[in-house]
Amino acid sequence: MAYFLKPALLGAAAAALLTTSAMSQQRVLKYNADYDPLPLKGMEELIADFEKANPDIDVQLTNFDHEGYKTAIRNFLSADAPDLANWYAGNRMAPFVNAGQFMDVSDVWEANGLKDALASSLGGMTMDGKQWGIPYTYYQWGIYYNKDVYKSVGISEPKNWDEFVANCEKISAAGIDCVTTGTKALWPGAGIFDYMNLRTNGYEFHMDLANGKIDWTDDRVKATFANWARIVPYITKNHAALDWQDAAALLVQGKAANYVMGNFAVGVFKEGGMTDDNLGFLQFPEITAGVPRAEEAPTDTIHIPAGAKNVEDAKKFLAYVASPEAQSKFNATIGQLPTNKNSTVGDDPFIKAGFETVSTAYGLAQFFDRDAPAEMAKVGMEGFQQFMVQPEKLDSILKRLEQARKRIYK
Repeated sequence: MAYFLKPALLGAAAAALLTTSAMSQQRVLKYNADYDPLPLKGMEELIADFEKANPDIDVQLTNFDHEGYKTAIRNFLSADAPDLANWYAGNRMAPFVNAGQFMDVSDVWEANGLKDALASSLGGMTMDGKQWGIPYTYYQWGIYYNKDVYKSVGISEPKNWDEFVANCEKISAAGIDCVTTGTKALWPGAGIFDYMNLRTNGYEFHMDLANGKIDWTDDRVKATFANWARIVPYITKNHAALDWQDAAALLVQGKAANYVMGNFAVGVFKEGGMTDDNLGFLQFPEITAGVPRAEEAPTDTIHIPAGAKNVEDAKKFLAYVASPEAQSKFNATIGQLPTNKNSTVGDDPFIKAGFETVSTAYGLAQFFDRDAPAEMAKVGMEGFQQFMVQPEKLDSILKRLEQARKRIYK
């Protein structure tokens, strides 16, 4: 259910003194979003700051629950468009761009130097050489590892894939899972696939594959799985029956050494008893030498619908949300990363490591189920799970994915 939220900036007495003339001069900016409670608090604070600096603008935020919003956005973009709307970068925004329902905001990027300030997000916001929204938060993926296990086995952080595999051999010899994951819900396996492909073939190839431009039976895709196969024997055996939190417990308990996961898991690791002293973070190692480092960083965005009525103020709000000050404040509230490289982050070592990781990346993938269409994502993630259980079935898995590609990308 939707509800309106507007920060109270004026006391009742002051409001009563507003003249009808002054009220008539205030412009309305309608904003539809799908925030959870903590991000909602962060955005309310930004809106209050924006309205204080722009007292002639009244931002009216209508907040939906996530699932309801997926349906609502398709309806309101066609019928009664707001001036601003939340969505996601990459392939998830493509249908709305292709349908002419999101506005080109390249001028906002140019006027505010955002191609440099938001450089790591530029690729995910660009279609047909134009930018279609503003990214305001993301979070990094990478490898979280148990420092105590590394120490007990006598290994250090790997610099490349060969070193990572060599570490796995030593970790396995000690009776510990080198890599843990829980693929009962499928998506954690997609995080591993994305990094394997990004490091094997690079960002452009990975995005072309997600966009249906490359056969799944291509030799370069097979090379990705060949690299992945080197660590399959060292992955937690019953991962298909585990939720991601179950796998997190194995890392906490020292029964596993590494976990390919997003930064949101840090809270779970720490609740289990890990501290900064025994929880480490490292960027996914290089596989193909010379391939520019791309990262997995799901990105949330704000767009101007094509049917917006107050475009001028909507662009002013986008420029504000893109600023380092606004992004620093918002992301400090929610514990995620600002997309503006000139923003500041707190002292949390994992936030600092993540900010460095994504701010210096060549490109950012959104995550397989955001970069690929929903139907292809489901078939793909089922294939990734099966591969980690039955690597000998790779040929049949890739044939199935290729059949799906031909059917889905028409």
